[in-house]
Amino acid sequence: MDAVELARKLQEEATCSICLDYFTDPVMTACGHNFCRECIQMTWEKGKGKKGRRKRRGSFPCPECREMSPQRNLRPNRLLTKVAEMARQHPGLQKDDLCKKHQELLKLFCQEDQSPICVVCRESRDHRLHTVFPVEEAIQEYKLKLEENMKHLRDEMMKNEKLQIKEVQILKEWQEKVKNRRERILLEFEKMSLFLAEEEKRLLQALKKEEEEISEKLEENKAILDQQRHSLEMFLLELEDKNEHSALQMLQDMNDPFISLKMQHPEAIPTVLKTVCRVPGQMEMFRSFQVDVVPDVETAYPHLLLYESRQRCYLSSPVESTLLNRDRFLAYPCVVGQKTFSSGKHYWEVGMNLTGDALWALGVCRDNVNRKDRVPKSPENGFWVVQLSKGEKYLPTISTSTPFTLTEPPSHVGIFLDYEAGDISFYSVNDGSHLHTYSQATFSRPVQPFFCLGAPKSGQMVISTVTVWVKG
Repeated sequence: MDAVELARKLQEEATCSICLDYFTDPVMTACGHNFCRECIQMTWEKGKGKKGRRKRRGSFPCPECREMSPQRNLRPNRLLTKVAEMARQHPGLQKDDLCKKHQELLKLFCQEDQSPICVVCRESRDHRLHTVFPVEEAIQEYKLKLEENMKHLRDEMMKNEKLQIKEVQILKEWQEKVKNRRERILLEFEKMSLFLAEEEKRLLQALKKEEEEISEKLEENKAILDQQRHSLEMFLLELEDKNEHSALQMLQDMNDPFISLKMQHPEAIPTVLKTVCRVPGQMEMFRSFQVDVVPDVETAYPHLLLYESRQRCYLSSPVESTLLNRDRFLAYPCVVGQKTFSSGKHYWEVGMNLTGDALWALGVCRDNVNRKDRVPKSPENGFWVVQLSKGEKYLPTISTSTPFTLTEPPSHVGIFLDYEAGDISFYSVNDGSHLHTYSQATFSRPVQPFFCLGAPKSGQMVISTVTVWVKG
């Protein structure tokens, strides 16, 4: 008998026929069969309720041979206890080594089902046509595959370790780059702050010098005029005194030479500021908030022409349809942008080609301004604009509250809106100089970009890709 068969035989002897597991506290009945104490007692307890059997009082049948055995005549089997313990500890006698269906050792391996089977399973219809070989061979093949997989996994682990080292190095280099860039940003902004502080100081000094020079000249002119006024007052007093003399005395004084005064008119001092407010890098900062502003054709004055350069077509609506649109400007050649702004910061640029002396206007307006009547373009009426004119002729105004006017407008104007701050500022795109600012405006409603042109043949305005002029 080989070792495997001997182990199997030992397992059979150490197995309870009721629970089919190794004995636990085995006992022997009067007929010589062994069972777990708990198993035999439970079996007999269940048999108490069955009727139709003749039993001796206190006796029950043996589950193996059906011979009657007294319930109290159960003797402990200490030898079998040791055998069961040995069977439990034996590596070849594990429960997993047995076929669950036939309780036979799993000696074969089915290739198709990829599972171990016993010799009884081999002869069954389920496995009769399958490829079957001994478990030892299957284990050997499995070990070879296992070694291959282990080698593959070790290779992958080595690759992973190399990649991990590489990623750690990349992370370290990346953090170093970020650190250097952070230091560079701080340094560059510190340099820029120093530069801006120096530029601010230079501009303030230039403005102070300009103020002092013009103020000195104006003070000199004032002193000259004060001196002349004093001389005129003295001469007037002298003449008034003579006017009080008698007629004969006045005739005698006629031979006295009159005091002649030569009036010195002071030189006219120009009071146009030459110091320009220009902050380096400011225009680049504004352009980070740049939006594409497109004129809204439905709001355009009836005689405005709008030409889209990208589409190569006119956008103007027929004059006949103007009365049907309540949003259209009818009093002035105006138009607003399609977008409305009720928050945030926004910047756009407008190009101009002024050829006449008519008054133009740029800026923002509330989305509900009066578009039918002629009203002053002032903040009180919902307009925050600057007027542009190359000439001296201005359009008549109804109110003295007129917007800021530039008599020498640049060819490109940049408009920066900070809605929350209530600021609308105007800049020359050509040199970045500041033109005008409305500070702490109360918008109260959404605002729109606003454009107002002069009379026919007074030039063109370029808004994004749309050219606008008044039809003549």
